[in-house]
Amino acid sequence: MDMKRDYYEDIRLFDSKVQVFWTIVLFFALGLFPLLGGHYYAYLFNLMAIHAIVALGLNILIGYTGQISLGHAGFFAIGAYSCAMLYKVYSVSFLVALPAGAFISAGFGFLVGLPALRLEGPYLTIATMGFGMAVTQFVGHWSFLGGRMGLDIPKLKILGLELSSDTELYYLIMGITVVMTVGARNLVNSRVGRALVAIRDSDIAAQTMGVNLTYYKTLAFAISAFYTGVAGGLMAFVLGFISPENFNLMLSIVFLGMVVVGGLGSIPGSIAGAMLLTYLQIRLSSVQDMWLVGPWIVEISERWFNVGGMANLQNIIIGLIMVLIVMFEPLGMYGFWIRTKRYWRTWPF
Repeated sequence: MDMKRDYYEDIRLFDSKVQVFWTIVLFFALGLFPLLGGHYYAYLFNLMAIHAIVALGLNILIGYTGQISLGHAGFFAIGAYSCAMLYKVYSVSFLVALPAGAFISAGFGFLVGLPALRLEGPYLTIATMGFGMAVTQFVGHWSFLGGRMGLDIPKLKILGLELSSDTELYYLIMGITVVMTVGARNLVNSRVGRALVAIRDSDIAAQTMGVNLTYYKTLAFAISAFYTGVAGGLMAFVLGFISPENFNLMLSIVFLGMVVVGGLGSIPGSIAGAMLLTYLQIRLSSVQDMWLVGPWIVEISERWFNVGGMANLQNIIIGLIMVLIVMFEPLGMYGFWIRTKRYWRTWPF
């Protein structure tokens, strides 16, 4: 039965023993995966997990608070550069540099959240987009951060242990992703989460009930930026090199797409949307190598597209998926899962 009868049923981590069983199976599979899948799939899952952290943070802002942002590539860049500079230039331990970079990103999130007190809808979207583009330009013109040439990131060391391969990074990133997921889940079920949902549904009604709009709107931006900063710091070490081109406007749009495709206001949906779009981005970047379909797609790209070539196709397919999701399933992949579950529970009636 899905209906919760008291607060303690709402905040408990698992609703049934079946969920506990499948969670244990999932962790067991995740632990064995790098040993069976190899370095490439470990790298792919690292990217999926990092983007899932971003989607979790962005969903807290958009799905639970109702505030739109197209500037999360900026927070991503701040987290990546802050963590990288602390680790590389100032020799700060990674265990300190990663949260420090995330808190710096959260500080900028708090500042960006201040205009949200007066701006809504497209005006807030434009303001956040301007912030993201300004960060990219700022980073590109400051030689201390490597400028347009970018920044090399040294191998990651934790307590004297070097994590040089994607497989070794996999366990660290998966562990952090699990912690961030549990944190997001507990946050949205707490008093803070209910205040954010009240603001999303009606900020006037929320204020009437005593919700401090100034505090909670800026807090939502700060929390979302914190999550994105953590992801940015991890991404710097996965890539081994960062430059302003890694944090462009298109990245912010893809982050927004992950939340919409996965499902607004859904923790599992955030993870599912991030995994799907990350997988499509990687696969579509080498679509010309696909059996039978590849040469046909290359011909279409050369005949109808401009110099962008195959990159256009990648953006078109991802954009088409977003349009279809919005048209036919506004709750995204999570909504599809809910429909499927209800169908099987009531089958054959």
